[in-house]
Amino acid sequence: MTNDTHLIRILSVDDHPLLRSGIAALIDTQPDLKMVGEASNGNEAVQLHRQLNPDVTLMDLQMPEMSGLDAIISIRTEQPSARIIVLTTYAGDVLAQRALKAGAQAYVLKSLVRTEILNTIRIVYAGEKQVQADVAAEKVLKLVACGYANKSISAHLDINEETTKTHIKNVLAKLGARDRTHAVTLGLKRGIFLL
Repeated sequence: MTNDTHLIRILSVDDHPLLRSGIAALIDTQPDLKMVGEASNGNEAVQLHRQLNPDVTLMDLQMPEMSGLDAIISIRTEQPSARIIVLTTYAGDVLAQRALKAGAQAYVLKSLVRTEILNTIRIVYAGEKQVQADVAAEKVLKLVACGYANKSISAHLDINEETTKTHIKNVLAKLGARDRTHAVTLGLKRGIFLL
């Protein structure tokens, strides 16, 4: 029997019961994780977070009554150390980027929840941020296109400079680009991002 004091306590927030039950079933298979609550909108999320004080909160962004973004802002105002992972449908989700600025530590595409969520929970619980490689690459490419240097990109995304360099290297390789400018040109042509 696992001692509850060593479990990572999780609050799941999504207005789709099927997604919540799928995540709960996945978490139930892990000896170090425990689902402590579920909410179907932002208002419930704020109340339950206050009551349960979970270690990690999984937050959908588009919900009735109060959005996930507003819930994140409210939760982080009350508890600045709250660890939140955003669940989103789209890789280039502007709301997800706003959520990261509002204090979320990571976001996971809903299509990748089954393969990514458990590892992301543990990473965020350990105090680290995580953005999926393809999402980070798209963001990095946008910032390169805006003329940001590596140091500025790192500050903007709240990652270290080595990680930024790795993302840029991966973007160049993925696009088959000669340099940063060529990567931006290819990214625009292929519709990876818009300026």
